[in-house]
Amino acid sequence: MTEILSYKNSGVNIDAGEKAVTKIKPIVRKTFNKNVLTEIGSFGGLYELDLEKWKKPILVSSADGVGTKLIVANMVGRFNTVGQDLVNHCVNDIFVQGAHPQYFLDYIGVGKLNPEIIESLISGFAKACIENEMALIGGEMAEMPGIYSEDDFDLAGTIVGLVEKDNVITGQDIREGDVVVGFPSTGLHTNGYSLARKIFFEKLKMKVSDNLPGGNITIGDILLSVHRSYYQELKKWAKPEFIHGMAHITGGGIPGNLKRVMPENLIAKIDCTKWEIPPVFQFMEKEGGVNKYEMFRAFNMGIGFIIVTDLHSANEIIQATDGILIGKIEFTEKREKVFLEF
Repeated sequence: MTEILSYKNSGVNIDAGEKAVTKIKPIVRKTFNKNVLTEIGSFGGLYELDLEKWKKPILVSSADGVGTKLIVANMVGRFNTVGQDLVNHCVNDIFVQGAHPQYFLDYIGVGKLNPEIIESLISGFAKACIENEMALIGGEMAEMPGIYSEDDFDLAGTIVGLVEKDNVITGQDIREGDVVVGFPSTGLHTNGYSLARKIFFEKLKMKVSDNLPGGNITIGDILLSVHRSYYQELKKWAKPEFIHGMAHITGGGIPGNLKRVMPENLIAKIDCTKWEIPPVFQFMEKEGGVNKYEMFRAFNMGIGFIIVTDLHSANEIIQATDGILIGKIEFTEKREKVFLEF
């Protein structure tokens, strides 16, 4: 007898997709505000711009993913935190230019659609959206057997924010005599996981349930620590009159990201003794046999966000936050824009 083909026996379960949408609708709706004009399930999300609040608004947008941190989430069986990671990462990326987040769209690609896992992922998105004062107005779930294996999944997100034209922060206001303030990370955030997994799981043969030596926290918990958003702590100062430049410390570390906002003929000298390197990074450097400079290129090393400002503003911000004075801006005739002092 000839097999009757269907989408389901080809690997795509429409019913599971509809069940997932039903589960996530009330979760997503909690992120809505008065500017959202559509419900989940529309072909496009409508968002009304408040022209009484914004006089000369500039749209700032970004798209990103979570990288191979997703593999660790699968190993642990915990899926809500990676949704938070993605939102917070995107928020930090646009906040560098002074933008206030407005709305977020997500993409979830899977090998086999599991409504419970989708619900967990979306719960993470929604939690972080609420914490960052923005709406989750739409997204896409794609079940793609043949692209992903049954247990695989991928996440991507797009964020849109607004900043007044006069308040855009570009780094061009950075000047000689400014200082560098760093803000602690909550772990690896969402970068360096290919190297971290190679150290922990391939070279050292550790399990996600093993504790980091000298502590009472598992490797899985450490690696799934939620990427911190710096928006709420710093948004009140997000104007060029207070902050001259900002950098989100992601792939490339401090040297690779701070240089992106440094003007010509200025160098940021970073004193890496000003903060304590978190144990997870110390362990990976020693037990993984990784060169210190390579560590600072692959990981944030405990500093997840940086601002450059004058000393007066720096002191005010440090007193109100957990910021640490970690460097200074000097004139240079060299092409180098960031110098690490150990």
